[in-house]
Amino acid sequence: MAHMKTSKTTPICWLLTASISLFAVVHLFGADLDAAKIDNLTGLKGKLNEKEGVYKVTWPRNDVKIAVDGWTMPPFMGLGTWASFTPGSHTEAMVMGDTVLFEDEVNPAMSAALDNGLSVTALHNHFFFDHPKVYFMHISGEGATEQLATAVRKVYDKIKEIRAATPQLKDSFGGSALPAKNSISAEPLNKVFGLSGETNNGMVKFTIGRPAMMHDVKIDNLMGVNTWMAFAGSDDNAVVDGDFAITEDELQPALKAMRVGGINIVAIHQHMTYEQPRILFFHYWGKGSAKKLAEAIQGALLASGLSGVSTSAAK
Repeated sequence: MAHMKTSKTTPICWLLTASISLFAVVHLFGADLDAAKIDNLTGLKGKLNEKEGVYKVTWPRNDVKIAVDGWTMPPFMGLGTWASFTPGSHTEAMVMGDTVLFEDEVNPAMSAALDNGLSVTALHNHFFFDHPKVYFMHISGEGATEQLATAVRKVYDKIKEIRAATPQLKDSFGGSALPAKNSISAEPLNKVFGLSGETNNGMVKFTIGRPAMMHDVKIDNLMGVNTWMAFAGSDDNAVVDGDFAITEDELQPALKAMRVGGINIVAIHQHMTYEQPRILFFHYWGKGSAKKLAEAIQGALLASGLSGVSTSAAK
């Protein structure tokens, strides 16, 4: 009899437990976001997708006409800025988004995102033969709904502020033209980085490799897994360009340090697949005093723990 009783009640108990668990899961992931608050803080009217539990706000970039391959492209074809909110697992909410930007908007918008607690996870183009050139900056964040929506609004407001101040898109970073002959002094930069740079016709270049594995093969500096910086111009009027090879954990600290130092980020993406650890790359461009530029880059190396990470050699 005892055995028969257990056989009959066990399925009922199991179903009851499962129902409670299912209710908890539904409650957790189906929790309502405050749509009115998101609308108010972002300044946009969003739309809820009940199936995915996502509330999405969009901003079509129709303030500047964009032509791709000679065709004037409507925002519907992929020129919409958006941010999507969903309940978080460890925080009230999570946001992800893509931001349509022009060249003179990218770095101010990136600083606005970083300064307000958002992560910048990619920066790249989607088109060829586009006029003006269009870039896409991907963002993400976790936290309180109010914090995230406010941060998104600050990014959008910065873009609008730039376009209101300069309706005509800029076609350069500004500043004085570089001298015709390069004359960068290597020794002050060697001291900043603690390395011996490669010199070539008045230019100086530093490269820091970092080991990784791909398809069970060790890859390092000469296989393209490196951070580098190249200086041209004069000591007082220089340009630097380069690339950082970093892990996901290192990306945000490095970006923040570079922007604080006045260095412009021009791309964030990956160069490889199946590598371990996963390596991301960001490319940059800066103008000013060669030593100050070097100090800004060294600050990013230190902030991300990359200083002296591996061997140094010419790229």
